[in-house]
Amino acid sequence: MGAPGVEWADLLAALAILLIVEGILPFLSPGHSRRVFEQLSQLGDRELRVAGLLGMLVGLGVLFYVRH
Repeated sequence: MGAPGVEWADLLAALAILLIVEGILPFLSPGHSRRVFEQLSQLGDRELRVAGLLGMLVGLGVLFYVRH
């Protein structure tokens, strides 16, 4: 049931890829990851929101490019 053309397997595969990519830096360099997270924790709400929005827009653009 869901939106036309959307398969649950595709959604789960995308989530799996996201988790894999998110885990690469902490796995390869935990110290560097810790410093990055500490720097991110120093950012204000506005900066984090802008960074999140930019990330979503880039992801949407890549998804649109790949799917069309």
